[in-house]
Amino acid sequence: MTFQRITLALAASLLVAAPAFAQTKLKWAHVYEPGEPFHTASVWAAEEIKKRSAGRYQIDVYPASQLGKENDINQGLSLGTVDIIISGSSFAAKAFPRIGVTYYPYTFRNVDHLLAYTKSDIYKELTAGYEQKSGNQIIATTYYGTRHTTSNKPIAKCADLKGLKMRVPDVPAYLAMPRACGANTSPIAFAEVYLALQNGTVEAQENPLPTIEAKKFYEVQKHIVLTGHIVDHLNTVVAGGLWKKLSDADKKMFSEVALEAAAKASKEVAAREGELAAVFRSKGISVTEVNTGEFRDTVLKNVPFEQYGYQKADWDRIQAIK
Repeated sequence: MTFQRITLALAASLLVAAPAFAQTKLKWAHVYEPGEPFHTASVWAAEEIKKRSAGRYQIDVYPASQLGKENDINQGLSLGTVDIIISGSSFAAKAFPRIGVTYYPYTFRNVDHLLAYTKSDIYKELTAGYEQKSGNQIIATTYYGTRHTTSNKPIAKCADLKGLKMRVPDVPAYLAMPRACGANTSPIAFAEVYLALQNGTVEAQENPLPTIEAKKFYEVQKHIVLTGHIVDHLNTVVAGGLWKKLSDADKKMFSEVALEAAAKASKEVAAREGELAAVFRSKGISVTEVNTGEFRDTVLKNVPFEQYGYQKADWDRIQAIK
């Protein structure tokens, strides 16, 4: 073989081998269904990061608790089992309690108020506090939907929840409204809620309308009650170990893509919410409105902010956002 042929052969082998050495494979995990906007936006983001990095990052997205329940994937950020997750501030509050105030009932008036909060100084302050305590980086926030109550009995007022066996995530802020109204709460994992409702382990649960649709809770519940107690959201969180390794340019690119994905998903969720009351009624499900002010006043009276490690001053600052 001539010197020229040897040189060409070596060059060809290096071109073939280079991507394998240059590419970084990452895991992106969440607990939501493949058909939900949170998953489709995550898949879009993974492809977009691959494209904008010229293939340097290969991100595989794992939906529907494939890499563990929500507690597991949050812990996985520190353990190195996941690199990116989407998860609520209620779980971030386990590392930094103050950020959980955003899940205190009736903190946000509507989706526009929530999205305005994500551009505010108090948002920057709370996410920075979480990053300092956990080492992980929140790079975007998505509207998850406004949480309502489903039940196998009619509910017209807060007191109607008294004694009701109700599934609520095992997070302090989620417990505030049901417990203020007297419900018996049960912290069943998200992936197990349908079966628990079906077999009567619990009689009620609470989630946004798109989640009630996606998880088919309407098949095993007779009533949807528009309590609107939490305007919910999810954070896109990057593991601290990965974030430290990223160049400034890549940090900027990851953040920009995550923000675009969050905006896409937020828009889809809000649009679907507007359609779903009629959809559920067409299926024979009772969908009723209640006096949310009565629920709100009961929570404010019976569940002090300090009980959960929140600060009333943070809540007041959020309330003041226009």
